[in-house]
Amino acid sequence: MHAMARLEAAISAALVDIPVVRVGGVVNEVAPTHYRLNGISPFVKLGDRVGYTDGGRVALGEVVRINDDGAVIKPFDARISVGIGAVAFRMGAMALSPHPSWKGRVINALGEPIDGRGVLMRGERAMPVDTEPPPAMTRARIRKPLRTGVRVVDLFTPLCEGQRIGIFAGSGVGKSTLLSMLARAQGFDSVVVSLVGERGREVREFLEGALAPNLSRSVVVVSTGDESPMMRRLAPQSALAVAEYFRDLGDSVLLIVDSVTRYAHAARDVALAAGEPAVARGYTPSVFSALPKLLERAGPGSEGAGSITGVFSVLVDGDDHNDPVADAIRGTLDGHIVLDRSIADQGRFPAVNMLGSISRLADLVWSKDERELVRRLRAMISRFEDTRDLRLMGGYHAGSDTELDQAVALVPKIYDALRQHPEGAACKDAFADLAQVLRGGAPAAQQPRTS
Repeated sequence: MHAMARLEAAISAALVDIPVVRVGGVVNEVAPTHYRLNGISPFVKLGDRVGYTDGGRVALGEVVRINDDGAVIKPFDARISVGIGAVAFRMGAMALSPHPSWKGRVINALGEPIDGRGVLMRGERAMPVDTEPPPAMTRARIRKPLRTGVRVVDLFTPLCEGQRIGIFAGSGVGKSTLLSMLARAQGFDSVVVSLVGERGREVREFLEGALAPNLSRSVVVVSTGDESPMMRRLAPQSALAVAEYFRDLGDSVLLIVDSVTRYAHAARDVALAAGEPAVARGYTPSVFSALPKLLERAGPGSEGAGSITGVFSVLVDGDDHNDPVADAIRGTLDGHIVLDRSIADQGRFPAVNMLGSISRLADLVWSKDERELVRRLRAMISRFEDTRDLRLMGGYHAGSDTELDQAVALVPKIYDALRQHPEGAACKDAFADLAQVLRGGAPAAQQPRTS
């Protein structure tokens, strides 16, 4: 018996000294967007990482196309420094190893720290960045209402824990500001934020401003607009891998992705480099299959696990809310909040179009009386907006239509009640605030503080 133990120990020691065999290929083509490897095709699959040594570091890329004579590699770096004849090696599928100590840290899409606070501790479990959503029949049902503290959201598009909601807006309408207000929502154990294609100056503004109160329980994944399409495509996937790690620990996770549209743009660039044809406004078919796969990873976990409440911003190109990406995303999510440029031009923020926004899980939040009240409010606002031109031309006379008289008297007060400054106090009870305004007071969150 002792002899067998000694033999096992000797074999183990010998195996440690055996060098790791690496599979590689030779670069035979370099283009501005990709490079090609010869001799590696039988050993790789789509999505595998490939790396070559560049000045003492490993420059990573991803296999995006495989042929008999080689593989096309899309690099994560913004520039390609590899040359003809260089050797690159297969490094397996991309995965992160999150750890609870990652909370409060800022990382890039590859899971590397960029906040200057030292190395990250690696967890024991590797989380693939590209994984399948939980099976439909194993997921828990959504039941728990969620209070965001944003008055217009809690009134007209209330959310539940584990819901996925989209914020649809053109540029400059207040999309990022509304996201920053939602990031302050309480009741979550962990917050994961993915900033995709953002301006570099806005990153610290978001971290040290809107997210500051919750930064200690947040993990922020950043890929700025000057980084490569590969990094911008990877950032939301990495954020979801981190969110899934905390969800599996039983946490209630708030996931914010700003924006899914820039993820789609990056996925389009990668697919075009792989030779995929464009089918709709320059977008390739794989973009429309990747979007639901990404979005479905958020939501409730299996019974007994936590949940991921997803808030995804959608940048509507040219204010066209029916562009292919927006249309595909809207059909996948559990609701959408539409920001309207005409409302922003009137100085009403958040510039939410209550008539065009919907939460598919609102009935789980509203009581019977609240549901009826919101229905009547929507009808009143619709009547007020439909007759705006008529009233401007002097075609309205008070007393001729009691319902319109009521709308003219109350809707401006409702609009005032829904105004909320991003740095103001969070709303505790949206219906109580609205009732107080209609009685002639001010919302609790807007009342001056007393010493």
